[in-house]
Amino acid sequence: MKVLVVGSGAREHAIVVALGRDPDVAQIHAVPGNPGIAAQARCHELAEGIDDGAAVAALAGRLGVDLVVIGPEAPLVAGVADAVRAAGIACFGPSREAARLEGSKAFAKEVMAAADVPTARSHVCATLEEVMDGLDAFGPPYVVKDDGLAAGKGVVVTDNRAQALAHAAQCLERSVSPGESAPQVVIEEFLDGPEISLFCITDGQTVVPLAPAQDFKRLLDGDEGPNTGGMGAYSPLPWIPDGLARDVLTRIAEPTVREMAHRGTSFAGVLYVGLALTSRGLRVVEFNARFGDPETQVVLDRLRSPLGALLMAAATGTLEAVGEPGWHSHSSVTVVLAANGYPQGPRRGDAITGTEHVPAPAYVLHAGTRRDDGGDLLSHGGRVLTVVAPGDDLDEARERAYAALDVIELRGGQYRTDIALRAARGDVQVPAR
Repeated sequence: MKVLVVGSGAREHAIVVALGRDPDVAQIHAVPGNPGIAAQARCHELAEGIDDGAAVAALAGRLGVDLVVIGPEAPLVAGVADAVRAAGIACFGPSREAARLEGSKAFAKEVMAAADVPTARSHVCATLEEVMDGLDAFGPPYVVKDDGLAAGKGVVVTDNRAQALAHAAQCLERSVSPGESAPQVVIEEFLDGPEISLFCITDGQTVVPLAPAQDFKRLLDGDEGPNTGGMGAYSPLPWIPDGLARDVLTRIAEPTVREMAHRGTSFAGVLYVGLALTSRGLRVVEFNARFGDPETQVVLDRLRSPLGALLMAAATGTLEAVGEPGWHSHSSVTVVLAANGYPQGPRRGDAITGTEHVPAPAYVLHAGTRRDDGGDLLSHGGRVLTVVAPGDDLDEARERAYAALDVIELRGGQYRTDIALRAARGDVQVPAR
């Protein structure tokens, strides 16, 4: 099998690493990839960019690949998967219409209501007057979400009403492309309890859950600071109730996939279910239409089954024949090394050294990196690297991940020191019902 992976982040690097473990994957290509991916796959530049479906489909055709795997959300919402399928090439990733589950939070709420999926109560607002009414209806803590794509940074949770209103105003003033609907924001009730990420692989009918993970959205230790795209993750979650994945499958993922099929917009790819375990039971925080970053790094680190076969089955409507994936018993922790100034204004062009000295079994996945003309590795984005480490338990995985970070040098680099700490100590509390 020849595979083309679309994207340039650590998520895509993790996918490439996992595909490389699959004996049936003979060749891996990436567009545009990154310096880390280039060590394990053949990387290609695309002048039109990866949001151009015709260009991606043409590249896949020239390369003669059997499967295209789309990593980021933007190409999915732009309809790249549709163009690849129209060219007769199997594609892992939902259509443009199905990707609206992530592209519009208002649409996702509409689907959840129709499918009777438990989620937070919400108001969809198009004006500041509607926003103020919504904030007052739910009270603090205020939850304000940009309706459109925001790379994981479109959500504000705050006790400060003025801050919530300011974020809503910024979202409503966002410029839109021709043909796009006017900006909206979603005001939600606050959900108590710990959050969980569960990726569900689907071919539009069969749905298969992967291992649950938990990520850390805030920039600083103790869940302080601004929201980011994610600063770390771990798996498994020793504190979740038995049977949680099955519960999510039957109450949330399968009803959502059925509802999408009922609407004539079959969803095939990854349904990322962001959950909160609240005092009133499971509630959906958000849906995404692709693998999450950085949770993918730990989930795929623990995957024992061949990834290529799983993704191809989802892309070709044969997932039922593949069966449940197998998992390694070890724990996995990933920690993100971010650039100085992230997330507001990350600095680029700083030298990165020491990655080749990371002690095994920990390893480095590249995200925002590039090489200069002399071959030196430089920072080239907000989240620069992620370190992944397996261990017999979370304590050992944490120790290995942070030991790896100790040997990497990035001027002004920042990372959280408490990834998976509370879980390792047994301090994660699920609210009593």
